[in-house]
Amino acid sequence: MTRPIRILGIDPGLRRTGWGMVEIFGNRLGFLGCGSVTTRDDDTLAARLLAIHDGLMRVLDEFRPDEAAVEATFVNKDAKATLKLGQARGIAVVVPAKAGVPVAEYAPNLVKKSIVGAGHGDKAQVRMMIGVLLPKADPRSDDAADALAIAVTHAHHRQSVLHAAMKMAAR
Repeated sequence: MTRPIRILGIDPGLRRTGWGMVEIFGNRLGFLGCGSVTTRDDDTLAARLLAIHDGLMRVLDEFRPDEAAVEATFVNKDAKATLKLGQARGIAVVVPAKAGVPVAEYAPNLVKKSIVGAGHGDKAQVRMMIGVLLPKADPRSDDAADALAIAVTHAHHRQSVLHAAMKMAAR
């Protein structure tokens, strides 16, 4: 008998980085935890990135995930904001990778399509569907709900992602 697989979903942001932990066992999906790492607007960029790093390290230490999934950055009209988001996202990718946890990345539209059924669903629809898929989940923020959605998306797509990664490594 195999053991459950723990998946950490991360929704990167400089103000709030959401995280959500799920467990899959066969075709069953279970909720383990969720929350947000928050930073202070008046802190330096370096201090904020360090807070994200330290918060995600605590999550990894507590839950010991087997795999992680991070939402890919979208480009918006504000280049400065996009750059800051990219730096927060870099921390979100590096923390699990440094811990030896494989990291997959998913576009926001794929996450919404996987959870809501349409690539342009809104945050309220995502939260509602997370409540359906994970009845014990209690996300207190949109960031935590989005992170759970990213983890669930990875649970649904992980076999094809892992297969593609193994194929690339064999080259």
